[in-house]
Amino acid sequence: MSSVVINITNAGGSPKSEWRLLPLRVDDAFTAMALDEAILKLNAEGKVPNTVRFYRWSPSAVSIGYFQSLEREVALDAARRYGVDVVRRITGGGAVFHDHHGELTYSVVCKESDVPGDIIESYRLICGGLVSGFRNLGVDAEFRPVNDVQVKGKKISGSAQTRRWGSVLQHGTILISPDVRRMFELLRVSPEKISDKFVSSIFERVTTIERELGRRPDFEEVHRAMVRGFEDAFGVRLVEGELSQEELELAAQLRSKYASSEWLRKR
Repeated sequence: MSSVVINITNAGGSPKSEWRLLPLRVDDAFTAMALDEAILKLNAEGKVPNTVRFYRWSPSAVSIGYFQSLEREVALDAARRYGVDVVRRITGGGAVFHDHHGELTYSVVCKESDVPGDIIESYRLICGGLVSGFRNLGVDAEFRPVNDVQVKGKKISGSAQTRRWGSVLQHGTILISPDVRRMFELLRVSPEKISDKFVSSIFERVTTIERELGRRPDFEEVHRAMVRGFEDAFGVRLVEGELSQEELELAAQLRSKYASSEWLRKR
């Protein structure tokens, strides 16, 4: 594979750097977050390469930002009723509904030296992979600071980032066709607001790939478009790889933290 990569060059004629691309996975919320942290830690230690991955959540889940209050953000009765996992991220930002049937999540882990030191500019670079990926699908998206990707002023992706140990983790949503009504039953919105009028008003601020294209692409089509998008944005070659045994073992250890009530209710 390396002999093929060496012949792929940037516009200036130099060989492209290689980053690892992990296979599309489906995990529960606790495993998904444990994997992101494991990759981040081992990348910082120089044990694994810069990595891009895409994943889905099963069952559907709500993730809350590191600094958020669980009780203020999540309708826990609704989460139990629908069998939805609830997990706290190590990244900041707001509460997010990850619909198993209608959302794809991306994750980028790299050395801090590979992105701008300025936070907004680093978001601009990494979200540039999403922008390019959406455009590959025929959706005219653009980056909107601080950390959103929008289409005609409507949000189609949100991201969150953390920097630890000299490496960066950024992950976020790719809205294909999420259940918006379910989203607002799970997040702390008063019941009287969950009406047809309220849901319609949300689509004045949020959009999806299905809505923009007039059809629902499958996960693999979106995945392929986003892979090309990240290659273009970073000027790298994404080479298919696997999780190392050390990553899997560390993620297994970290999963117990993410699944614990102490972590979930720490704020």
